[in-house]
Order: sequence, then C-alpha cells, then structure tokens
Amino acid sequence: MAPTFSTFDRSPRPVVRWRLLLAAMLAAGLALGGAAYAANQSVQGAKKPADDGYDTDAPTAILIEAGSGSVLFEKNADELRAPSSMLKLMTAEVVFNAIQRGDIKLTDEYRVSENSWRKGGAPAGGATMFAALNSRVPVADLLRGMIIQSGNDSCMIMAEGMAGSEKAFAERMTTRARELGMAKSTFANSNGLPDPENKMTVREIGRLTRHMIQTYPDMYKLFSEREFTWNKIRQSNRNPLLAVMEGNDGLITGFTKEGGYGMAASAVQNGMRLIVVVNGIDDPDDRVTEARKLLEWGFKNFEARALFAASQPIGFAKVFGGESRSVPLTSKEPVKVMVQKNGTDKLIARVVYNGPVRAPIEAGQPVGIVRVWRGANIAVEAPVFAAEAVGTGSTMRRAIDGASELVVGLFRAGAEKL
Repeated sequence: MAPTFSTFDRSPRPVVRWRLLLAAMLAAGLALGGAAYAANQSVQGAKKPADDGYDTDAPTAILIEAGSGSVLFEKNADELRAPSSMLKLMTAEVVFNAIQRGDIKLTDEYRVSENSWRKGGAPAGGATMFAALNSRVPVADLLRGMIIQSGNDSCMIMAEGMAGSEKAFAERMTTRARELGMAKSTFANSNGLPDPENKMTVREIGRLTRHMIQTYPDMYKLFSEREFTWNKIRQSNRNPLLAVMEGNDGLITGFTKEGGYGMAASAVQNGMRLIVVVNGIDDPDDRVTEARKLLEWGFKNFEARALFAASQPIGFAKVFGGESRSVPLTSKEPVKVMVQKNGTDKLIARVVYNGPVRAPIEAGQPVGIVRVWRGANIAVEAPVFAAEAVGTGSTMRRAIDGASELVVGLFRAGAEKL
C-alpha cells in the first residue's frame, strides 16, 4: 500500500470541500511505493506530464484508456468547439438510452417530414440516408442511417419522432449530457449542422464515447458495420479507420467550416481499448493520420497499473457527530491508472469530498471521489465509499463537533474580510 498522510483544506468557500491528500511515486516496472510528499511539493517537483515529448498537429485532442478512464494525452481538451457530426454521438446516446429504458422500440416507425427531408435529406446536399419524403422509417434503420452514413435526415427524423421537434430533442440532449457529467456541452440540433449553440470539448466527447461503449455494447456494434443500403442506395461507413487500422471498431467523423475536421475513434489491441478524439484540423486526411498516430502511440507506450485494490483503504473522511471521528474510504473497483512502460511517472492522488460527513453513515455510502494526477493532468478519477458504518455519537460529541465547526466558520469569515 502506498504511504499516505492527510491534511484538510479549510479554505473559505460557500460549500466547504475537504481534501485528503495522498502522494505516491510510481517507478517503471515497480509496484506503487516511495516516500510520501505534500501535495504542493509533488506538484512543483513532479516529472513533466506523461505526454511530454509527444505532440499532435490537431488543435484539440485527447487519448483515453477506456477501462480505467485514464487520460494518456490531452491538448486543449476543455476548449469548446463546434463538434460537427461528432454531435451525432449525443443523439445516438439519447436514442440508445430510450431503447434501453423501453420508451421506444427498434421496430417503431417515424415519418419523414418535409422539414427533415428538405434540410437533412437529398435536397440539402449533405450527408443523408436518402429517406423518401412522407415515408415511414423504423428506428433500427434510422440508427444505421445516422451511424453508418452520418445521415443528417436520420437524426432529424428521429428527433421529430421522439420529441415532436428538433428543438425539444436538443433540450433533451442537453439534459442527458448533464446527467452524464458533461457540464460544458450545448446542443441546438440533432445532427451537428452549423449553429453557434453546438459546442463540445474533446474531453466530453471522449467521456460520452466511453460511456456508450460500456453501457450499450450491443448497440455500439452498429459503428463497425461497413455499409448500409436504404432507398436502393448503398453507402459505405464514413469512418476511414475501419479499413486501415487494426482493431478499430468505430466511431464517427465530422466537418463544418466552423469546427474544421474532427474524428472520434476507438480501437482494441491486446485486450486494451483506447479512445481518441481530435478536432479543428484543416485537412480530412490529416485528421485520420493524427487520430491513428495517437492510438498507435498509446498502444505502444502504455500499460495498466493498479494503485488501489478493490475495498483497500484509500484514505479517511472526517465525520461530524459520529461515534468515530473519521471513516475509512474505499473503492468498489480496483483503481487503475495507465503509466508509461519505459518511464517514471510521478502520481498524486487526492480524495475529494464535501464534509465533514454527517453521521449516521451507512457502509457503502458514497462519499466523494479519488482523483489521480499525472503531472499537471488528471489521469483518472473514481468514486469512493464509506468502508464501514458510523453511528450517531453522544450529545457531548455532537456539541463538541458543532463548536469546532462554529470556530472554523468564524475563522473563515475573518479570512474573507482580510
């Protein structure tokens, strides 16, 4: 187990966020170990981020290991840009989720309105599945038109059929994105056609991609289908990596003048799945080259290491008014991070939670997250839970804790004035 120590950050904030700081050094080829460092010392003295020495021509990019969520490389990953057709991934997620919940079925049929036909179909001149005006198309075929052919009409037909209008569906997309932890993305339509309100970051596109792969494995297989024929018109999958890269099984490309050329892709090699997202590139061939280079670099240079086993104590959270002054925290799953095979990555792990946690506390109760940094970048984060129950303490214990919090509150108020 890595050596740990704790310190609480009592900074003046409207909602108190308490932090248990853990520091660890991971040497190449060795188990987690080494001396413990204070968080500020580790940040200042840390080796440069693991992606140092590698760069991409893409203005924004991210590379993620799907199993652990570890970020292997990022460049301007939180910069909002027009996602173009990569926005269709959010549309697909809303549809997948509705199917999983039983709200709609693959056999349900939606009518091709004049709006969807004229703005997204053959008359529009963009990517289309060539759905005929006033015809009715099953959800299963609309999904293939959306995913394989990147059909703008497919998305609009689905949006109007499910929500009554594209605007209402876009609002549903934003709501769903927030449920998935995508705090920045905004949507004005279902297909990514130019609109100033269509904005996403490559980090959130990557997070969405990982969620879809893990949550809808059967429906994700649609992204690897090589062709689809509708209305007697056969079209090949628009993802060029399917034909040129080992292990690639999706996802989608995108282009608008506002956003440039982008791509979200995933591949599996030797049992490891990586997800790459690039955006803002000037040339369609370059986006394929940069996405492939990032994936190949990741497969070549990284491997998984376990930081904490499942149920292994990671740290402690302070308890208010309990029989115990603190409660141990664990993760239900192993906390793993990707590290370079031929290098030394210094890692900082920090447990973040709102606290102190008020008793009574149930065993297994979610408390916060453990967040692991590789250099300046967040490599992975995972939820942590109370390892044991803590009952309500005596009246005296609660009074002492209340007085302690009052003093801390007065101290914060004085600090704010200063």
